[in-house]
Amino acid sequence: MKKDIFYLLVQFILFTLFFINWEDNLGLGIPGWVDYFFFIVIGFGLLVILFGIINLNENATLFSTASKKSNIVFRGIYKYVRHPIYLGLIIAMMAFSLYSQSVAKLLLMVALSIAFYLKSRHEEKLLEKTFSNYKQYKAKTGRFFPKRNDSAS
Repeated sequence: MKKDIFYLLVQFILFTLFFINWEDNLGLGIPGWVDYFFFIVIGFGLLVILFGIINLNENATLFSTASKKSNIVFRGIYKYVRHPIYLGLIIAMMAFSLYSQSVAKLLLMVALSIAFYLKSRHEEKLLEKTFSNYKQYKAKTGRFFPKRNDSAS
């Protein structure tokens, strides 16, 4: 089985498990205003995903392999992070896990984060082979979080 298909299947299974209504609510009695905070964080995660998709435009694909017509995207949110869609999913799923007080959802979010890391590592190996300038981009841009720019100080 190709790695692309394997990672896609793992993502699908983890997403499916995440959206099951697990009966493991911790019942911590969190104040209502904290729920609003979690909704704001979920919205922020969804915005990060949206910007990632918009900036990718016609270069978007479900699979790790870039097509011959693809171009590497350095603009928009990709100027700051190499995998904003994964980042947005992690943020939104973490906030939803905390909102629902579900240990199962939190563990699945951690498992999915690890899967995103492994998949992004695989994707980047392919991108380095396809695009000669990807290593330079990778050196100055964070995988999931922006790199601190010490040269500005």
